[in-house]
Amino acid sequence: MPPRQSSRLKKAIADTAANVSAPTNRTSKAKATKSKAKAPEEDIKDEEPAVVEEPKSSKKRKADKIEDEEEEEEEDQAEDEDEPVAEKPKAGKKRKTAAKAKTEDLMALAKRTIINTLKKSMYIGAHVSSAGGVHNSINNAVHIGANAFALFLKSQRKWANPPIAPEALDAFQSLSKQHNFEVHKHCLPHGSYLVNLAQAEKEKADQAYTSFLDDLKRCESLGIKLYNFHPGNTNGDSRPAAIGRIATQLNKAHKATSTVITVLENMAGQGNVIGSKFEDLRDIIELVEDKSRVGVCIDTCHAFAAGYDLRAPEAFEDTMSKFNSIVGAEYLKAFHINDSKAPFDSHRDLHANIGTGFLGLRAFHNVMNHDAFQGMPMILETPIDRKGPDGKSVEDKQIWADEIKLLESLIDMDPESDEFKALDNRLQAEGAGERSKIQDQVDRKSVKDAKKAAPKKRGRKKAAAEDEDEDSE
Repeated sequence: MPPRQSSRLKKAIADTAANVSAPTNRTSKAKATKSKAKAPEEDIKDEEPAVVEEPKSSKKRKADKIEDEEEEEEEDQAEDEDEPVAEKPKAGKKRKTAAKAKTEDLMALAKRTIINTLKKSMYIGAHVSSAGGVHNSINNAVHIGANAFALFLKSQRKWANPPIAPEALDAFQSLSKQHNFEVHKHCLPHGSYLVNLAQAEKEKADQAYTSFLDDLKRCESLGIKLYNFHPGNTNGDSRPAAIGRIATQLNKAHKATSTVITVLENMAGQGNVIGSKFEDLRDIIELVEDKSRVGVCIDTCHAFAAGYDLRAPEAFEDTMSKFNSIVGAEYLKAFHINDSKAPFDSHRDLHANIGTGFLGLRAFHNVMNHDAFQGMPMILETPIDRKGPDGKSVEDKQIWADEIKLLESLIDMDPESDEFKALDNRLQAEGAGERSKIQDQVDRKSVKDAKKAAPKKRGRKKAAAEDEDEDSE
């Protein structure tokens, strides 16, 4: 991810704040742009992140883990949160400083918008960290002013994981009530990248299924009803056969659980990946026995990269009409909200910050103002890395806090207004360099592919000419 600055949207959002319809939303944006360390002075009663009571063993290692967790989160947002961490002797002053830093880190970067103050009930959030326990995902969601969130339920980089600690499970349920998160509606865990339900080799297929089923059971223990995952990869096998194996695994997993809806994510179309076409999603769903247990999450970047346009209102309506007729509107359960660094139909999965990519702000205005999408979790997966003073990459969660407010501000905003056009132009200018770089890569690849294909075409023409000569003789 490219380095980002925490002030990237502050001025832009401030310029449009006075024209946003919801009073709470206006206040949120103004406060969110002042300071990432200072909590809002007029916060609603239950929005301040709480410090969760943990067992003594957990408390004892909490201060010792802080620095290690910060480094590990840069490598893996979903590290193995429940494994014990080795104790490290530290000076009392250092412990106090670390504990203070952790407290400051929990202070809200933005106030959560009260949904009924918005003209449309859009539940916007981001894929937050669950480091230290799944319950921390809720505090991290509140920290950025989110009304929806995603997380990894275990490490997505290894197969073997311990179960959710009982105290973490209890804290998750307690915090979800405290902060009024309806996790059965607005929490969208993401499946492991290791899992391929299309796997043909029995040993690997069993391994994938076991991990997948384990996640579904974790969802049920937490009261989560939606579970997002990538459909899979053919590994060179025929697409119908791979799709059949995915459906078989889903049917088996549905019978072993009772409530979770398995949500297929659309893909960008690279290689043998399944799900870049709406027809792939349709074909999987057709083979699922219990249709109430399956759904779809549309990733805006993936859809655009796969050739589904969302930019102009007419193109957006055409794409959604295709989805509704091919897959079915009843199966749409959630969104991943990402701009694209790569151009239309490029089949490249490169997420960009909202308004800075080839999709542009108008596409997100279309999404935020589509009545049928109300009530669904809308999850940001946009880049938040930037370079710190020491040159190392660090996460700046203020970017997500600002983007949530930006998306909320688009609800009922006039796209022909001067404030919208100014914001659109500013964000496009910010991402111009990255778009140009990726466009150049795509163009060079197209030329290279054309050169590879040219000898084959010449060979076919030569063969055809020889055939004509033989016929004339």
